[in-house]
Amino acid sequence: MPDDVTPAPQVTAPGVVGSSPGEVPAERVALTPAAAELLARLRVQYGELMFHQSGGCCDGSSPMCYPQGELITSEADVHLGDLVVADPFSELAEAELADVALTGPSGPLGVAGDDPPAGAAPGADLDGATFTVPFWMSRGQFEYWSHTHLTVDVVPGRGSGFSVEAPEGVRFIIRSRLFSDEE
Repeated sequence: MPDDVTPAPQVTAPGVVGSSPGEVPAERVALTPAAAELLARLRVQYGELMFHQSGGCCDGSSPMCYPQGELITSEADVHLGDLVVADPFSELAEAELADVALTGPSGPLGVAGDDPPAGAAPGADLDGATFTVPFWMSRGQFEYWSHTHLTVDVVPGRGSGFSVEAPEGVRFIIRSRLFSDEE
């Protein structure tokens, strides 16, 4: 796996790669640092988040990010896993969070590096605080993508859906690769 991708623990549907009894599930979905940073900032504004990728008419095949519970999942969806995201804002007071800009020091896609993100308390210990973002996909879309590893990334531009990042002038995208024979 590339060094710039954060792995996520996975829950796989029956009959897919890694779901045989006693077999370790294959990792299905991961996150780039830029996408993780954006998720941390969006969580300040929207609360707990989730991804859903339907392949439907409104969003094409782009992953849509919603506040958790805004989109109801069912047996028609597959839970690919939970993305684990570092939470640099966990020690900030709510009043301070209201002033945190949704753009970092190097713009909306910038990774803050070793410095605390804009709005973080100086010297704040950011190690260890995380949150999870469940990633769901429609079962029909999953049938086509069951042989691929997905990486959530973010790029400039605006998607055509209802995803919470749209007002920021960026959009989440999926980068994919085929699973190896070992996976």
